[in-house]
Amino acid sequence: MERILIVDAAPEARWVLQQALEVEGYVVTSAADGQSALEALGEQTFAAVLCDIDPAEASGLDVLVEVHARHPDLPLIAMAAGGTVDDAVRAMKAGAQDFLNKGNGASHLGTILQTAIEASAKEGRVSEAQQSTSTAMATRPIVTVSPSLRDLLGVARGVSDSPAPVLIQGESGTGKELMARFIHEAGARRDQPFVAVNCAALPRDLLESELFGHERGAFTGALARKLGRFELANRGTILLDEISEMEPVLQAKLLRVLQENEVDRLGGTRPTPIDARVIATTNRDLRTMVLKGDFRRDLYYRLNVIPMILPPLRERREDLQPLVGHFCEKFGHGRSLGVDKGAWTLLERHAWPGNVRELEHVIERASLLANGEVITASDLQLDHEMAMDVDAPGGSSLAGRTVHDVERQLICETLQRTGNNRTRAAEMLGISVRTLRNKLAEYRSAGTLVAGAS
Repeated sequence: MERILIVDAAPEARWVLQQALEVEGYVVTSAADGQSALEALGEQTFAAVLCDIDPAEASGLDVLVEVHARHPDLPLIAMAAGGTVDDAVRAMKAGAQDFLNKGNGASHLGTILQTAIEASAKEGRVSEAQQSTSTAMATRPIVTVSPSLRDLLGVARGVSDSPAPVLIQGESGTGKELMARFIHEAGARRDQPFVAVNCAALPRDLLESELFGHERGAFTGALARKLGRFELANRGTILLDEISEMEPVLQAKLLRVLQENEVDRLGGTRPTPIDARVIATTNRDLRTMVLKGDFRRDLYYRLNVIPMILPPLRERREDLQPLVGHFCEKFGHGRSLGVDKGAWTLLERHAWPGNVRELEHVIERASLLANGEVITASDLQLDHEMAMDVDAPGGSSLAGRTVHDVERQLICETLQRTGNNRTRAAEMLGISVRTLRNKLAEYRSAGTLVAGAS
């Protein structure tokens, strides 16, 4: 028999819903508030949760958000008396799978519940299969024949059992997270959690709570204790992606975590010991940031115990052929997908500013456009102005120029072509808007920003 949790502040409403569900054969537990609901979820297993969201209060939506964050696979059904379309939209954004208007009575409740439970079970089976595939894929070697990258893989295997922090640097799209997962799965922690956090995706206050957790009442909306990512990664590995974007205040707190192997939850009274292998990644030059005072020197040295710098695709062009073959197989969907001579010419001459990620997207798109089993030059839809002029003597040849200079010119010319549309330029370059903004600030401060780019 399936157990349902009802969360509603009104005793009469809980009683009516409980009676209706018990007639349908469900076992029902009820809770009057969010804290009681979270405690019940910690003690028992439920097939679904029914949660009242009174439009006059925010607490119901807060409960939905918290429950969904802790139990993302648990079906949530929001309810409201006289609920509107806006109420339903807010509920869906908070994590609800369906919305029930109490004004319509409980006549359709059984059907709604069963549909949500069955859908969740199906998604669970799909997710399990995907997880198995993901694990199998992750344990396969990274696709490369490049001596430089193979040497790095050797280093990764050699340090995989060490608890020492690893700092992986490289341009966007070079496979930094893939390398981090490779290190995790090659070592003794492979059966423990691998937890990734994008330090650029959240504002400081949210990132602090996400990393270190919080106690109930630590701030408005903190309905219950929340474990941070460091605690969730205990005995496993935590990936701090885009570590260069972390604000100085958090850098200091992270340094303490690395030094003491313990975290302080927001609102907590005592530290919590943790054992998490830290891998940090960045597409910026942290050493330069340290020299400019933009990143803490002591944190840099603490993270840079095992440094790894991933080469861009343009510096390991021997990997182009095996990577294209890999992506053709991945996106072929049963077809024996290949590339004709004209397409190969474009692929070989392209500058690949977005590196392997850009190549993957190009092949995925081309596989959808290809008429049959052969990708042609027109299917690639590559920007001809992004081609590397490897044959012309002097002029725009890349030979003799620094990577930094070529990168700066590429960024500035892309901005000019897009009319200084940073979002579009970032998409074409295969980098984030934040990274583009940081690059422009660097060029501007150095006085090397090309006229017409801003």
